[in-house]
Amino acid sequence: MRFDKRNDVLGTVNRGNVAESGLCTLCRADCEGKCETWLSSLVGRKLLYPRDFGMVTAGANNTTHVGVSYNSLRIQGYAYGAHGIKQTLSNDPDDCIFPNVDLTSEFGNEIKTKARIPLMTGALGSTFIAAKYWDSFAVGGALVGMPIVIGENVVGVDRGSEIKKGKISKAPELDRRIDIYLRYFDGFGGIFVQMNVEDTRNGVAEYVAEKYGDKCIIELKWGQGAKDIGGEIQVTSIDYALFLKKRGYVVDPNPELPEVQEAFEKGAIRSFARHSRLGGTNLDSVDLVREDFMKTVEYLRSLGFKRISLKTGSYGMEELAMAIKFASDAKMDLLTIDGSGGGTGMSPWNMMQSWGVPSILLHAKAHEYASILAAKGQRVVDLSFAGGFALEDSIFKALALGAPYTKMVCMGRAVMIPGYLGANIEGALHPERKAAVSGNWDRLPKSVTDIGATPDEIFASYFDIQKKIGKDEMKKIPYGAMAFWTLADKLSCGLQQLMAGARKFSLNQIRRTDIFAANRETARETGIVHCSDVNDEFARKILAR
Repeated sequence: MRFDKRNDVLGTVNRGNVAESGLCTLCRADCEGKCETWLSSLVGRKLLYPRDFGMVTAGANNTTHVGVSYNSLRIQGYAYGAHGIKQTLSNDPDDCIFPNVDLTSEFGNEIKTKARIPLMTGALGSTFIAAKYWDSFAVGGALVGMPIVIGENVVGVDRGSEIKKGKISKAPELDRRIDIYLRYFDGFGGIFVQMNVEDTRNGVAEYVAEKYGDKCIIELKWGQGAKDIGGEIQVTSIDYALFLKKRGYVVDPNPELPEVQEAFEKGAIRSFARHSRLGGTNLDSVDLVREDFMKTVEYLRSLGFKRISLKTGSYGMEELAMAIKFASDAKMDLLTIDGSGGGTGMSPWNMMQSWGVPSILLHAKAHEYASILAAKGQRVVDLSFAGGFALEDSIFKALALGAPYTKMVCMGRAVMIPGYLGANIEGALHPERKAAVSGNWDRLPKSVTDIGATPDEIFASYFDIQKKIGKDEMKKIPYGAMAFWTLADKLSCGLQQLMAGARKFSLNQIRRTDIFAANRETARETGIVHCSDVNDEFARKILAR
């Protein structure tokens, strides 16, 4: 088993049960550490290596693979060659070093959105945890140069927003999120605004188009990997529950019922769940779905949106094919395919455990279907894979499994951890800021003080950020953004090392042949060749010489 609760080699430990990604199944904002992602947000690339160098040796515990998962894929290495080295460099060993691996990526149809690393966030929407730590996520993402997604329902749950005649006229929380990202945006990355049924009814697209023009990428949402119903949040105020009910949401239990109000007063009911609606319920055939989808895309373009994306969940093969085909036909800019195993701010737990297609199977089929379209001469929409990714090897595997169509890997919970952690550190060091940054600690725990006592001691990337923006601007940067950069630096360095070992010095050189399956079942289900069969024919020719 790859992920035990404790990893003695790295000196990390998970607080709770361990998911396939290596994260705890329940990730807490107040956690004092220290899983691999948590600790990477402080020490960065140092965590790529075993601890206590000079005193230890280390051995892998992931050589026996059971079942079909991303952890049953392994990365191919080669003993010769170099592909994709920059034109300004040569194939000399002095140039073919891992720091020279180019991680820049781009996606899009006519207009290319560039990213410094092939990562984007999952949709950070109306859950309160997304709002509380948004400054860290947005500033960190913008500084790193990766896209960030504002999720569904942000306007609808905002008590400060105004909806007149069914359309938004004021959206302060949405404005805040967009503006914070754009403040540090330097041409790499992008800001997505996602829409669901309620957002469409409320005129989110019209509002964003009028106020921000082509600065934003608009995203349609079909679903996600964590659930097969609309988005949810939980509220503990009956007044807020009534507000959401009047906004048109499904609120459970119904706060307008007298018996529910009485139960709330007595304490028998203490919270309410707000739900979004299912989309497409008035469509009962593939042809109708396509017609409706194309009309929607045309309408968004008429508003002025030059970049449009689609997010789909872990439905079956029919919906997967529809998403790839329709998005390609509509010349969309990106399709994010979120497999089961992906995270959530709030979803029914047993639904998340039991519904949908696991990420590796969904992504393998996505490549198969994309290849069918490509063989017919059609340009395939650029893909982003999501659903349980946290580490650099998973990034490589996802890019390789979907190559050459996969341009990005979408991470949700993993890239939120540095936001929590940085805010907790900032609140502990500066009590006057604790409430403003949503810090949860009164003092730094030993897991942090073992590293340092000040931000320039604690965050390994502190001076890299300062070099980019200057000392004066550094004073304005949330500590969560510093942690975000530090984690991104570790993931980037780890990805560069894996790519160099595969002799691939730019992302567009990654191929499916750069991974192999560790067991026959994984090979059969994914189409990735088993490790002992890779290049076996060429090996035999060498022996026959």
